[in-house]
Amino acid sequence: MKSLFNTADNQEMVKRFNSLTPSSQALWGKMNVAQMCSHCNNALKIAFGELKLKPNIIGLFFGGIAKRMVIEGNREMKKNLPTDKSLILVDKGEFEKEKKAVITIIQRFSQNGPRGLANEKHPFFGKLNTEQWDKLSWKHLDHHLRQFGA
Repeated sequence: MKSLFNTADNQEMVKRFNSLTPSSQALWGKMNVAQMCSHCNNALKIAFGELKLKPNIIGLFFGGIAKRMVIEGNREMKKNLPTDKSLILVDKGEFEKEKKAVITIIQRFSQNGPRGLANEKHPFFGKLNTEQWDKLSWKHLDHHLRQFGA
C-alpha cells in the first residue's frame, strides 16, 4: 500500500492533483473539481486535528465494519458514498486556491511524518492509529482523483 508519509508516493499524489485543471470533469458525483479539492483538504485537516467534527450517528453503528472493509481491507471506496455536509464546499470555489491548499496539506504528511498527525478519533470510523490514518487518507484522495480521471 502506498503511503503519504513516503516522499515518492507523496510526490505521486501531488503530481496527480497538479494534473487537474479548472475544466476537469467528474466521472461521478456532484462536486466540481474545486469543491473536490476543498473536500479533500478538509478531510486531511481532520487527520491533523485542525478540523473537529461531531461523531456521526451512522458511524457509531457501522463505522467499525466500514473501517475493517475500507481501511484494513483492500477495498476501494465506492462511488457516490455520502459525506459529512461540513466537508462540502457549497459555492463553486476557486480552483487554484483549493488545489494549492490540498497539495500543501498532502506535502505535510511527508514533511512532518507520523508525529504530525493528531491523536483524534475519526467522526465516522472512530479511533485510528497512524497507519490507519495514512491508509484512509491515501484511499480517500485516490478515490477523488479517480473521480476526476487523474
